[in-house]
Formats: sequence, structure tokens, C-alpha cells
Amino acid sequence: MPLIVMCGYPCSGKTRRAEELKEYFEQNTERKVHIVGDGGLGVEKNSLYADSQKEKNTRAALKAEVERKVNKDDIVIFDSLNYIKGYRYELFCLIKHAQTPHCLVYCLTLDQVSSTWNTDRDAAEQYTQDIFDALVLRFEAPDSRNRWDSPLFTILKDDTLPFGDISDALFKRKAPPPNQSTQSQPLSSANFLYELDKITQDVLMASFNAQKTCVPGDLISVPGATEKIELTRNINMAELRKLRRQFISYTKMHPTENTGQIANMFVQYLNKSLH
Repeated sequence: MPLIVMCGYPCSGKTRRAEELKEYFEQNTERKVHIVGDGGLGVEKNSLYADSQKEKNTRAALKAEVERKVNKDDIVIFDSLNYIKGYRYELFCLIKHAQTPHCLVYCLTLDQVSSTWNTDRDAAEQYTQDIFDALVLRFEAPDSRNRWDSPLFTILKDDTLPFGDISDALFKRKAPPPNQSTQSQPLSSANFLYELDKITQDVLMASFNAQKTCVPGDLISVPGATEKIELTRNINMAELRKLRRQFISYTKMHPTENTGQIANMFVQYLNKSLH
């Protein structure tokens, strides 16, 4: 049912706090408690955070695992850095769609303290200093004024977790209402599905064929769109088809009355997804 999102610097105590929350809810409720985190993926952390594409893929895999676990009965604790504001917003959209409450637990430490805790770990569990410093630099602190960061519980290293307040935030608060982007909408016209399928297929084929004569950095023109695809790398047909399926699913939930904009919308989606 509810989702608890952990957040903080590397080695700030997130996993310890997640285990404390798991123990509390298992002892005080009859709900199952699932912890989803980086450790379950079996990926070496330094190689993961040194490669932006690998990190992006890992975030997507973790989000998908959270989405699979969230249901009406269980509690899900997401134990990861969750340091990107936009990623936390995606998680907020996920719980809006599932119509379940959530909260954010922010393990606030000084970077010097986290760095010391990092060096105290076994060598195989440590972040390299370069990776640690980069993650601290990139960290986007949560802000309770943002609806996706609220309710926010900020925990210092010597604090006791406010279990009662966290429980109230999850079980005595209504879930955020779904909005147009997370609710299925009626199709806007009888031929909408046909136009959506045809236009996206035309864009897909044009972008795939154009790669035979283009190089990364080129702009690709596609039928029906005024915007161009920014080719940052070669894209195989399997990836294009996957993106097309995702775009069609999203667009079915939020159809447009102006089918003439579908091509531009798809191009924008491709550019955002491929960067």
C-alpha cells in the first residue's frame, strides 16, 4: 500500500533506518514489508555511478520493482540514494497512479560524516572518493514545499525515528488524487487509435532509415513533424519499438484532440528518452 522513499548522501544511514522501519511495521502491523534497493541488483556501485547510462538503467529497474511491489496491502521501503528531484517526482506520479500515500525519510548528515562512515566500511563496500564526491555534488536535497517531497521527515544521525508520525503519514492521510496524466481517459475520436498507430510507425521507420546516412549529432526530419529528432547515438529497431509502445501507452491515457500534433509529441518523447 504505502511507499516510504529513503533519501540522503551515500553512507548516511539510509539502510539502517530502512531496517528499523521494517522491524517497526512488522511488529506493529500485520502488513508485509518489502525493501527495494540497489543491493538486490547485484551491481558494483562504483562502476554503476561512474556510467551515466548504467545508472539510468538501474534507476529504471528499481522504479519498475517498486511499481510491482506497491499494492493495497503491503508497505514498500525504497532504500536508495534517490538524490535526483525529477526521479522523486516520477515516484510521486507512480503513487498517484496507484492511489496510495507515501512519505520521504531524509537521512541528513554532513558530507564529512558520511565520508568517514564510507571509509570505515569493508573495502569491497566502499565508494571511491571520486564517486563519493561526485554523488554529494549532484545531490538535490528534498524540500517539503514540493508535493513530491512531502510529507518529509528529516532525520539526523543521532535521532530516533518518529515511528508514530511516519505511521500516521502513511495510514491516516488520504492518497493524492490521480490527475489526467495518471488516469485513463476516453479516446478523443473514433480514429484516434488508428492515427496514433500510423503516425508513430511512420516516425519510427523514418528515424531508423535515416540512420543509414546520418551520424550522431545530426538532426533527423520525420513525416508530419516540425521538430527534429536529435540523433545523439545509433538506435536499434528493438529500442525504437520499445519507446513507441511506451509512448502509445502514455498517449492512450491522455489523448489529444489534435492528431496533427502526435508526430511532434512523439519526436519530443524520443528526444527526452534518448538523452
